[in-house]
Amino acid sequence: MYGAPHIVSDVMTRTVATVGRRAPFTEIVHMMRDWRISALPVIEDEGHVIGVVCQADLLPPAEELPDEPDTGRPVPRGPVAAAKAGALVAGDLMSSPAVTVRADATLAEAARLMAREGVKRLPVVDDADLLAGVMSRADLLKVFLRDDEDIAEEEGREIAPFLFPPPSSAVRVEVRDGVVTFTGRVSDIALVPVAARLVRAVEGVVDVEFDLAHAGATP
Repeated sequence: MYGAPHIVSDVMTRTVATVGRRAPFTEIVHMMRDWRISALPVIEDEGHVIGVVCQADLLPPAEELPDEPDTGRPVPRGPVAAAKAGALVAGDLMSSPAVTVRADATLAEAARLMAREGVKRLPVVDDADLLAGVMSRADLLKVFLRDDEDIAEEEGREIAPFLFPPPSSAVRVEVRDGVVTFTGRVSDIALVPVAARLVRAVEGVVDVEFDLAHAGATP
């Protein structure tokens, strides 16, 4: 199928640092430091994700911590922040239920979920709802690291022949720095906007340009 989108399992990070429900505060801090990450999935049993602990759960934002009038020390605002301020283990610190994404979800679906939930990382679960990896914003950008040759091969194999089949059309596809350029002659110039939409749907494409003439036009 032309323009088939990549899915989460294609780009996710498969080696994941996790903690259990009873992991102490200090272990969580050390793991975040050692792995250089800002959030940890909390799992139990065979890998079911029950929550996520992030830096904000450990250190609530300063704007949410008004100073005590007597001591000048910050205090949590609200019952949830107050509970987390005294929490000592992951089960009490975590945000639950966890926001997860399926391994077979498209990257567009994962991006929308991140934006809607305001998170930078998503635990990825398989068909059995077990942890399979982690998807980060950086992982989403991996699709733009596709080689130009790879993109050109996909466009030339699936989109160009589908919309502009020979011999009535003669189209060349070139890709440079993710920008796809179609050149040549086509029998139906009205299909160019359709081609533009399909090309932009291909993972790794930055933009598309056309330098096409009608096959019946006089040179």
